Amino acid sequence: MDRDWAEKYRPGHLQDLVGNGPAVRQMYEWARTWTPGTRPLVLYGKPGTGKTSAAHALANDLQWEVLEMNASDQRTRAIIERIAGAGSTTASLSGASRRLIILDEADNIHGTADRGGAKAMIEVIRRSGQPIILIANDLYDLPKELKTVCEPVLFRAVQARSIVPRLRHICTLEGIACSDIALRMIAEGAGGDLRAAVTTLYASAIGKSRLDVEDLYTSRKDERSTIFELVAALFKTRGDAELMRMVQEVDATPDTIEQWIENNITYLSDIHAIESACAYLSRADEYIGYTFRRQYYTLWRYASALMVLGVSHAAAGSGLHGKIMPPSRWGKMRRSKRQKAIRISLMNRLSHLTHIPPDQLREDYLTAIALLIEHDPERFVTEWDLDADDLNLFLNDRKRSAEIVRRVAGKMKNALKAPETLKAPEEKPVSQVKGRKSDPTTQSTLFGGYPHE
Repeated sequence: MDRDWAEKYRPGHLQDLVGNGPAVRQMYEWARTWTPGTRPLVLYGKPGTGKTSAAHALANDLQWEVLEMNASDQRTRAIIERIAGAGSTTASLSGASRRLIILDEADNIHGTADRGGAKAMIEVIRRSGQPIILIANDLYDLPKELKTVCEPVLFRAVQARSIVPRLRHICTLEGIACSDIALRMIAEGAGGDLRAAVTTLYASAIGKSRLDVEDLYTSRKDERSTIFELVAALFKTRGDAELMRMVQEVDATPDTIEQWIENNITYLSDIHAIESACAYLSRADEYIGYTFRRQYYTLWRYASALMVLGVSHAAAGSGLHGKIMPPSRWGKMRRSKRQKAIRISLMNRLSHLTHIPPDQLREDYLTAIALLIEHDPERFVTEWDLDADDLNLFLNDRKRSAEIVRRVAGKMKNALKAPETLKAPEEKPVSQVKGRKSDPTTQSTLFGGYPHE
């Protein structure tokens, strides 16, 4: 048996894709009418629904060249500008009419490793002379600044009745006889993930010429309960045994489950029900605390029973009237972590610029730098290449910081368009000013913008 069937039978043309007809038509219409300045597409949806295959099939049908970056590539600002930036502005080497830039797993642009990646991608989009497609599993995980400049295209889970004919076609090509009931079981067990269904078929058919139900690979698509299903079940009339089974299946520790439940009990309409639910969660939290302090993990089962059965009792089958949301504290922690990464990155850059160690810069000079930037923010945005996040660390005003950065960018853009004769005369370097003999990038210029009386 040769290579994995999921790759072997990857659709080569749009007409070969299974399901998601509206999304495919939207993609084709976008490509057919594409001109420089057209907003990029962001294809989003669960894994295995055909997003990446659709992008490649579109390029193949239109005979476009493809330049792809995914999460396995380091996607720092410099690398994105060098690879995707160059690819979006230069002509195709193969003579193709267009080059399609594909950024797979775009919702994974985060953290210190990808610092500046989202900003660099936005710059690539703004000056691109080639079409761009971003691919993400979760649209909400995509950086906000990227979402605002893209056109979303939803790929829905593929229905089982659409998966079965594709599986049957593969069996025919491979010379394998497969019962209809086995194909239906594979399709239904895939949970809308076509790639998982093909992989299951491949694993089940190894070394066989006929495939029946008893031959199916047992490790099919993970059918465990999700945290969303568990939280939703607490607001419905479910038996205690079923709830305890679900809490055991959820891939999360009791302290994490508690945070999810706590964040969503506000959907209980009755104040007394909320009070009762909080009492159960509080008691469960005590057992979780005992577990961590004493390393006696048997107590976790009591915490799980209290929070799940207790909150279910308080809800009394009232139903869930709202969208299940992750713990709000996670967002605060994520923002705090991002702010820390921005601060560390900025301190390292300023340390290199001023030749002052980062710790000393932070302890002895940060207040003075903040005063200088507050007095003339546009100058420092230009000279130090500060973005809105960097500037906000000093001004503590996100709206004002963004406006200043936009204003500076506009001035720089206009300056590039202006004739040479309209450029302002160059200022004398600091080293030529009488009584000053220092390099303009050394510490001596750090306070050069401070106002004199």
